[in-house]
Amino acid sequence: MTDENCLFCRIVSGEVPAVMVYEDKNTFAFLDHRPLFPGHILLVPRAHFETLADLPAEQVEPLFKNAQLLSRVVEEAMEAEGSFVAMNNRVSQSVPHLHVHIVPRRRKDGLKGFFWPRTKYKSEEEMEVTRQKISSKIKQQKN
Repeated sequence: MTDENCLFCRIVSGEVPAVMVYEDKNTFAFLDHRPLFPGHILLVPRAHFETLADLPAEQVEPLFKNAQLLSRVVEEAMEAEGSFVAMNNRVSQSVPHLHVHIVPRRRKDGLKGFFWPRTKYKSEEEMEVTRQKISSKIKQQKN
């Protein structure tokens, strides 16, 4: 399944050029054309899925198995001290096709926690209400 208007589907099909670093029957990985640091790659499922929630269960393992492989090899290839592995679902997702960012990292490289503002819960009660909301939805999804 592909979306003819999707940039990443067009990259996977070869219609739009990209610098491919890895591919298999389920996934395709290429260098980000605007990297945070050299070696920043994007790993996408070959089929078009917008978010992680849309990805069929049988595709989760192949995607994350390859994310694990690529995080290891990017660190080695780029002589990095670690890596940053992340994905966005809709918000801040510049291309609406599920993709995993794999970015080589070094101490003091200037990336500050990906610029996330951190807050605290106002109270233990607020934390418990939040926990209950999430737990309730988990139970609904499993039934």
